[in-house]
Amino acid sequence: MQSRMKNPAMVLPDTMQPIQQLLKAAHSGGVEAQTLELVHLRVSQINGCSACVDGGARTARKAGVSDERLATVAAWREAPYFTAPERAALALAEAATRLADRPDAVDDEVWDAAATHFDEKQLASLVLMVGVTNLFNRLNATTRQIAGAWG
Repeated sequence: MQSRMKNPAMVLPDTMQPIQQLLKAAHSGGVEAQTLELVHLRVSQINGCSACVDGGARTARKAGVSDERLATVAAWREAPYFTAPERAALALAEAATRLADRPDAVDDEVWDAAATHFDEKQLASLVLMVGVTNLFNRLNATTRQIAGAWG
C-alpha cells in the first residue's frame, strides 16, 4: 500500500499547528484521557481510517486503556468493559460522526444521556474531539495515509 500524497496538513504551511491546538483544547475540557481516546478510536473505526485507528490504539494504550477495551470498542454496546459515561460518550461520538444516517443525527436521547454524565465544558471537549478526529480521518483516508507510517 502506498499513500497518494503526504498528509495535506503537512503539505500546506501553518496547517498542522492549529489542528494540534484544537486537539490540545479537546484534552483541556476535563474529560478523562481514556474516554477521549476511546472516542477517537471509535470515530476512526467508523470512518475506516487505518492510520488513525492504528495511532488511536497506540495512544489509547499509552493512556491506560486495557487490551480488552481496545479489542471491543467497536462493539461497545455488547461489551462489559465500558462505564456509563464512556457509553454515553461513544454514543455521542457515533451519532456526531454518522450525521447523514438519520434526520435528527444527534437526537435528544443521545445528547441527554451524554449531558447526564458530562457538564457543558466536558461536552464541548467531546464534540471537539469528534470533530478533530473526523477532520484527521478525512485527510488521512482520502490520501491513503499508511497505518504506522508516523511512528
